[in-house]
Amino acid sequence: MTTRPVARLSGGRPATDGAGVRLRRSLGQSPDARLDPFLMLDEFASDDPDDYIAGFPSHPHRGFETVTYMLEGHMLHEDHLGNRGHLTSGGAQWMTAGRGIIHSEMPQQEAGRMHGFQLWINLPAREKMKPGAYRDVRPDEIPQAPLDQGATARVLAGSLDTSRGTVEGPIRGVTTAPLFADLTLPAGSAVAVPVPAGHHALVYVFEGRAAVGPADAGREVPTHTAALLGDGDTVRIAAGDEPARLLLLAARPIGEPVVQYGPFVMTSREEIEQALADYRDGRLTA
Repeated sequence: MTTRPVARLSGGRPATDGAGVRLRRSLGQSPDARLDPFLMLDEFASDDPDDYIAGFPSHPHRGFETVTYMLEGHMLHEDHLGNRGHLTSGGAQWMTAGRGIIHSEMPQQEAGRMHGFQLWINLPAREKMKPGAYRDVRPDEIPQAPLDQGATARVLAGSLDTSRGTVEGPIRGVTTAPLFADLTLPAGSAVAVPVPAGHHALVYVFEGRAAVGPADAGREVPTHTAALLGDGDTVRIAAGDEPARLLLLAARPIGEPVVQYGPFVMTSREEIEQALADYRDGRLTA
């Protein structure tokens, strides 16, 4: 068993997206701030409706997948394929943009807390022009598994091996074999979670603090910070004197060029220019 060390930290930087939604971006602030195949990770969290009420009106995507995971709040997804889904507390949506999707994500509340995440996962070149797809994941479809020392994990994608057996998330069959898990650790607890060697992995702490890495050389990861991990087959996470909650993300790297222009992610400038032309001329989703 080889415990993954922390290679570097990437704190969530204030940003706005959509029609003015305030958020923290820990991956994707620049071309160097990625972890193949993860392109972007945003956290939105506010009790002030002015921070989220404008939402994400209709906009296009091509060449990757988006994952929205909601802790608290209510948003409505609609797209040009006719999909319409309500994203509520504890639920998620997994969208494959492929050759093109035009969609919107709009708050369905005028007050209260809105808290969640959006993750962008790249697609390999051979899949960037496949048909778009969308899946709603209800809260009761995401299994919660007990871990050691009172910790728990909700598994949205991939599988998680625990001392009580393997837990399978509802999202499977993705080429990059992603793991997306939401872990809660009681104060003073520690867990060691298997993650395939060779996969890229990160931990994003959004409540409390956690020490990540070998027991004798763990690195403290503060709130709203991503810890990008080195190689190994196990991720060890320890909470301090207060509970911690975090996302554990891992996936098989693609190893191909990434050329991004806003909502389009391809492998060359020529493909980006084609995406822009297709969107302008109404061919993006054809």
